[in-house]
Amino acid sequence: MALIPPPLTAELLLRAYAMGMFPMAEGRNDPEIFWVDPKERGVFPLDGFHISRSLARTIRKSPYSVTLNHDFSGVVKGCADRDETWINDEIYALYCELHQMGHGHSIELWDREELIGGVYGVTLGAAFFGESMFSLRRDASKIALAYLTKHLDNCGFKLFDTQFITPHLTSLGAEEISRSEYHQRLSHAIQLPAKITSRPLPDVYSVMQRRTQTS
Repeated sequence: MALIPPPLTAELLLRAYAMGMFPMAEGRNDPEIFWVDPKERGVFPLDGFHISRSLARTIRKSPYSVTLNHDFSGVVKGCADRDETWINDEIYALYCELHQMGHGHSIELWDREELIGGVYGVTLGAAFFGESMFSLRRDASKIALAYLTKHLDNCGFKLFDTQFITPHLTSLGAEEISRSEYHQRLSHAIQLPAKITSRPLPDVYSVMQRRTQTS
């Protein structure tokens, strides 16, 4: 007799994060969800986000406004609005529930009233699990990441998990570590207190204090 797996709930999702796993679907219309625990994990050093000279100019001249948790569902929808996505309807609903529980958070980038970019993720203790990001303007997601990384550092977070590493994330300072090292960092971070709403978002001057690169 086959065992029936328990239904996926927000509480089960949090327990999975605490064990180093996260959910994915094969596609928007695929109802099956599977767990992922990569052999190599991407992380952002919270004091090592790379701001190139070109990105620095963009941030300084940017007319956009940055907010925290003003449109969580809009950010998740923006991340899912692409030809191929791992965010199906159940995953979308679960993350919106995590947001209502105080564990799901988003950084939004606005051009007046239009949401043009953002990033969302999950918090547990002093760990932030970055889930996805989107951009409707050039460098919009980079700007959101720059603000998020500085904000997490200001709020006392110790781990910024990017799940997988990509050339794009590597160019911004992300590093790849082994599964065992990730689990060690994770077990430490989730035991520490941190709250993403404990401080206001940094201003542009604080974000620009980060080390810049020539490009």
